[in-house]
Amino acid sequence: MINRIFSHELQERLDYSPGVVLLGARQVGKSTLARALASQTPDAVFLDLELSEDRAKLDQASAFFAANRSRLIVLDEVQSMPKLFVQLRPEIDAERRPGRFLLLGSANGALLRQSAESLAGRVSYLELPSLLWNEVQTATVSQDPTQQLLALQAHWQRGGMPLSALAKTDAQSLRWRNDYLQSIVRRDLPALGITIPGETLWRFLRMLAHQHGQLFNASSLAVAMGGISHITVGRYLDIFCDALIVRKVEPYFVNLGKRLVKSPKVYFRDTGLLHALLGIGNAHDLQGHPMSGYSWEGLVMNHIAALLPLISGGNATLNFYRTAAGAEMDAVVDTGAERIGFEIKLSNAPRVTKGFWSAITDLKLSRAYVVAPVSASWPLADNAHVITLQEVARVLGVQT
Repeated sequence: MINRIFSHELQERLDYSPGVVLLGARQVGKSTLARALASQTPDAVFLDLELSEDRAKLDQASAFFAANRSRLIVLDEVQSMPKLFVQLRPEIDAERRPGRFLLLGSANGALLRQSAESLAGRVSYLELPSLLWNEVQTATVSQDPTQQLLALQAHWQRGGMPLSALAKTDAQSLRWRNDYLQSIVRRDLPALGITIPGETLWRFLRMLAHQHGQLFNASSLAVAMGGISHITVGRYLDIFCDALIVRKVEPYFVNLGKRLVKSPKVYFRDTGLLHALLGIGNAHDLQGHPMSGYSWEGLVMNHIAALLPLISGGNATLNFYRTAAGAEMDAVVDTGAERIGFEIKLSNAPRVTKGFWSAITDLKLSRAYVVAPVSASWPLADNAHVITLQEVARVLGVQT
């Protein structure tokens, strides 16, 4: 079993909050993490709400909760029973002690809306991403730099969905990812009340893959989809953001008197899923693919985004910076106390442009890093370094 760096954070939140909502895409490892935690908690109750026998236990939910007030209650796939949120509120208020409920959900937008209305101020939210390189790297036996780079390439190619990452062959991994995406489009989204035809959403998702790591262009997608409106395109994008398949990263706005890019960038949250949509089946295909640079950027961006809940009390933000004059920084992390920049390069000998240094000056960055597939780090200047993907956690102050 691969140890998750989020285990400690999850336990900490249960130690001070009556409830924790653990968000994450399907099959990302939420149930595994929750079961491991429950196994270490005396008398914990685990209910999978997709199982009829477990759902039946909540026919009289208020009575069930009251009878188990001394125990941790874990509710998996809680978005499948939205009415529970209304019943959880008075139960938490009746006995407001830490660690009463752990709610697992796979639909970010819908789940947040449902819970925010009923459980405001009563629960803490934590998102579990697919496996991060730090987690996979720690589990890798060999510490040889060459073997580590090969392992990194495999992680990048297959992504971090556990069943994809641990598949015996690349072909099995790719087949699993294709089946997973089809299941999201044709089963999970309709179950959430999405009535758009599955074929339409599948076509949109495949087209969206070609905008990964780039400024979102709703107009070009609207034309490619047969002349639908850009508003409809935005609605389709929001569906996949809510399903935790895609994320939007907004530009960093500061009042500098400069012309700034205003469109968001889009990233698939898992590079393995991106590669399945692009037809990339192995490391050789990935190396020569025109989207490889954007894909590497997405791997690093998602790594940074995943770590943000673990720093600055979960209040750090992630944006990108680009001006019409050419200043650019792929990722800007604002912790409130400082701004940190990350430029992302797919090169073992990365070089930075004038725009990198301009962005440092414009934003008054305390430090900046170039993240590349290298085996060791080196300085570019007093406040700028080339670093490995593994070291991103360290420079952000995350214990792995």
